[in-house]
Amino acid sequence: MEAPLPPRESGQWVSEHSRDVYIEDAGVRRVAEMLYALRGTEAFTPQGWKKMNPLAPSFDTDLAINWVFVVDTMNFSFWPDREDQQCAVTHRGKTYSGYMALCAAVTRAMDEGVPITDAAYMASVSEEELGRVLRSDTPTPMPMLAERHRALTEGGTVLLRYGGSLRQFLSHGQGDARRLVQHIVDNLPSYRDEATFQGKKIAFYKRAQILVADFWGIMEARGEASIPNLDYLTMFADYRVPQALVHLGALRYSDSLMSTLKQGELLASGDRREVEIRGCSIWCVERIKTVLWSLIEQRDGQPNREINSALIDFYLWPYAKEHSQDMAHIPIHHTRCIYY
Repeated sequence: MEAPLPPRESGQWVSEHSRDVYIEDAGVRRVAEMLYALRGTEAFTPQGWKKMNPLAPSFDTDLAINWVFVVDTMNFSFWPDREDQQCAVTHRGKTYSGYMALCAAVTRAMDEGVPITDAAYMASVSEEELGRVLRSDTPTPMPMLAERHRALTEGGTVLLRYGGSLRQFLSHGQGDARRLVQHIVDNLPSYRDEATFQGKKIAFYKRAQILVADFWGIMEARGEASIPNLDYLTMFADYRVPQALVHLGALRYSDSLMSTLKQGELLASGDRREVEIRGCSIWCVERIKTVLWSLIEQRDGQPNREINSALIDFYLWPYAKEHSQDMAHIPIHHTRCIYY
C-alpha cells in the first residue's frame, strides 16, 4: 500500500493544486516580521506550551505526561452547532469552553479522584462514566462522546502493552520526531489523519504531531533531553489557526469558499475545500518559518533554526483565541471528525 506524503510535503502538494485557498506572499512576510519582533521572548520557547495548557499538572510529575495523552487522544471537534449553545466546564472558579473545556474536565476528574490518567482506567471506562467525566455545566454536552470514548479506550489498551506509560510507549519512537509520529499513527488508528487529494495520498497527522510536541514541551520545561529532528513537525492543522492566518493576511479564501463558510455549511472530512484549508495552512506556516529564519540570519548576523513550526503554532493558537473578537468576521470551517 502506498504510504501517504508526510505532512510538510502534503501541505506543499495541496498548496500547489489548491483552487479556493491561496498563500499571500505579503502576508507571509508581515507575519514573519511580527514573529521576528518576538524572538527571544517566552512566546518562542517550550514555555509557550504552558500558556496553551495552563490546566496541565505540574511539570514536576509524570502525571503531566499521561495527562497530555488523555487530552490529545480526545482533542477534536469542540465547535458548537450554535454560538449560544457552548459546552462549558467551570473548574476552580473559572469557566472554559472549546479545547479548554476538555482540559478542565480532565483536571476536574483528577481533583475528584478519578484515575483518568491511568491506562487501565482509560482502557475499561464505560461511555456512561466518561460522559460524567466530561460533563458540561451548560445544557450543551461535549460533542462526539461516543467517538471520544472509542479513542480513549483504544489509547488505554495500547498503553497497557507498554506498562501503561506514555513515556515508555514513545521510547519506541527512538527519540526522533519523525519516528515518534510514525510510531503513533502505526499503533493508534484514531490518530491516522489521512486523505486523498488530486490523486495523492496525503497526511496531516494533527493530533500525532501535537502529542509529540506536547511531550517535547514537557521534557524541555523539566530540563530533560530534547527530541532530535523536531523540525520534522509542521503546524497542527485545525480550524482555529487557519482563521488567524486569514486574519493576518497570510492566507486568502476565494469569494466562493468564504461565502460557503459564512453560511455555516458543514464540510466533510476529506472534502476538497477542507483539505485545501488544512494543507495550505501547513505550507503557509512553513513559508512564514523560512522567511523568519532569513530575517534572523540577515539582521542578527547568525542563523537560528530553533524556531520551528511547532513553536509558531504554539504562538498562533493562543493568538487566535485572544483575538477572537477581532477576527469574528472570518468564519472557521466546520468539520465533525476525530482528527481535529
